[in-house]
Amino acid sequence: MTDAHALTLFNSLTRQLEPFQPVHEGEARVYSCGPTVYNYPHIGNMRAYVFADILGRTLSHKGYKLTHVINITDVGHLTDDADAGEDKMEKMAAEKAQSIWDIARHYTEAYWTDIAALNIRQPAQWSVATEYVPQMIEFAKQIADKHCYEIDSGLYFDVSTVADYGRLARAVTEEGEGRIEAVDGKRNAADFAIWRKTPVGEKRQMEWDSPWGPGAPGWHLECSVMSGKLLGFPFDIHTGGIDHREIHHPNEIAQNQAFCCTNGLDIPANSGARVWMHNNFLVERSGKMSKSSGEFLRLQLLIDKGYHPLAYRMMCLQAHYRSELEFSWDGLGAALTRLKRMIMAAERLAGVEAGSPSHPKLAAMVETFEKAMSEDLNTPVALTALEDVLAAKKVDPAAKRAVVEAMDAVLGLDLFGTSRADLRLRPKSAVISETEIEAALAARKDARAAKDFAASDALRDELAAKGVEVMDGDPLGWEWKLG
Repeated sequence: MTDAHALTLFNSLTRQLEPFQPVHEGEARVYSCGPTVYNYPHIGNMRAYVFADILGRTLSHKGYKLTHVINITDVGHLTDDADAGEDKMEKMAAEKAQSIWDIARHYTEAYWTDIAALNIRQPAQWSVATEYVPQMIEFAKQIADKHCYEIDSGLYFDVSTVADYGRLARAVTEEGEGRIEAVDGKRNAADFAIWRKTPVGEKRQMEWDSPWGPGAPGWHLECSVMSGKLLGFPFDIHTGGIDHREIHHPNEIAQNQAFCCTNGLDIPANSGARVWMHNNFLVERSGKMSKSSGEFLRLQLLIDKGYHPLAYRMMCLQAHYRSELEFSWDGLGAALTRLKRMIMAAERLAGVEAGSPSHPKLAAMVETFEKAMSEDLNTPVALTALEDVLAAKKVDPAAKRAVVEAMDAVLGLDLFGTSRADLRLRPKSAVISETEIEAALAARKDARAAKDFAASDALRDELAAKGVEVMDGDPLGWEWKLG
């Protein structure tokens, strides 16, 4: 496929669409805010990484050499994003009566499992916060004299020392001010901790010596240090959830300005990154998105209920990343059905070797796809274009396969690596085996052929009692599903 469309992206800092202009010709350097590994990620968290993956795949498709960094926060993130409360890692370690290092390892590996299940590509580097603490201390020392002050609880950044603080958030709202911690000695309400001292008489599991006493780095400091060390200032794109746009990312920007000695944000690169991108929320009305709700919505829960994780990826792609996405089980089921249709169409190309993607009947579909992805990653339109290619008749199979492979490389649905059978997962609560289901369906088919409808209905009722929905006349040929 050839692409004549320049990539444009929505920059949260300028609140407008802008052509992508890399800092280094032919390269794209991207930093994504990663998880705080104190608990399992919920599916709303994972939407951010599906979005970042689509961005990275699109940049690769456009021919850029991609360097993508995702951080792992294993220290310093407090129970409130606005720098209030206890350290999330220390709190969970105390609750579980486990080593904080064991907590971090367990939840990091759980996050990586979800990354793989969603077919998210591995970044160039995972950056783990605790591995960069010496660099964080050096960064803080470099900006301390001009931009920070020390009080009993730690070293704080004075936001009045940089120009345009809060421009990313479009000024601090009343709601935002309510989220900012009241700390004795702070000069400004929005000032934030660079270094948190360990209170006298206490001992953290994670603490380091510093010029300001033993303690731990602030959460905001970590991302500035790791992005700058691994990508260099300014780099191209910084991504994260829209919740980071109000406090975390403005604080990162302030630190970057201080470290780089840059001025106001009329020049976006002064922020440390040329483009700031944010995905919108996943909305779930029952309140089960919260990690405090017990059985909250994590990817494993979807799998336990019989939904393939790629159905959730499909659900994410059906909405533009800047739009709210409402989660429902019916919606997830519809996404699974749509994915199954696409995989069944791809299976008809099994054994076909990809050839030249050039074909007159496919050209308009390719054009639609390329234009959609170039216009701020419009995945809903791109999905429809991919479906049109899969449904196209009287087309050279080799060209069709090549186009589908190229589109799927951008959308990441793994159409040729996933079978229809792979999509039918056994719910954890199921009390009947697939062999038993198939045997009952075969007996029911024989009963219907013999016009013994009483026996047929009895078998259907028996299956229903065990959670199996018989789908007579399913146009996709999927004759049953476990509820």
